[in-house]
Amino acid sequence: MAKNKTRTQRQLRVGEALRHALAGVFERGALRDPALRNVSITVTEVRASPDLTNATVFVMPLGGDAADDIVEALSRAAPFLRSTVGKEVELRHVPRLTFEIDRSFGQADQIDTLLRNPRVARDLSGDQNEP
Repeated sequence: MAKNKTRTQRQLRVGEALRHALAGVFERGALRDPALRNVSITVTEVRASPDLTNATVFVMPLGGDAADDIVEALSRAAPFLRSTVGKEVELRHVPRLTFEIDRSFGQADQIDTLLRNPRVARDLSGDQNEP
């Protein structure tokens, strides 16, 4: 999807329905993969493609530990998750699911750190007299 295009209401609705259904599956602990046992996974966003055939699921494990291993395990479980979500969400065709780590948390922390820097705070306050 091009960055300048906004998502349609349908894409947003489908993404939110998928996010809610996946969160429920994770909460129930329905996955048998050892890499996913006793791991709390947050589904932060689901972005459906314009034709609704694919969906990117952004996840973050609690604490961010072993994130790459968890994404790998979720990718292995994608067919099961697609089938399970298909039973919960009323869609003609359930999108193929791909999983990615949500990197926005790290970016938010980095921005917060920058904004707390005294030099940046001075620039933001408009006080140009200090060196």
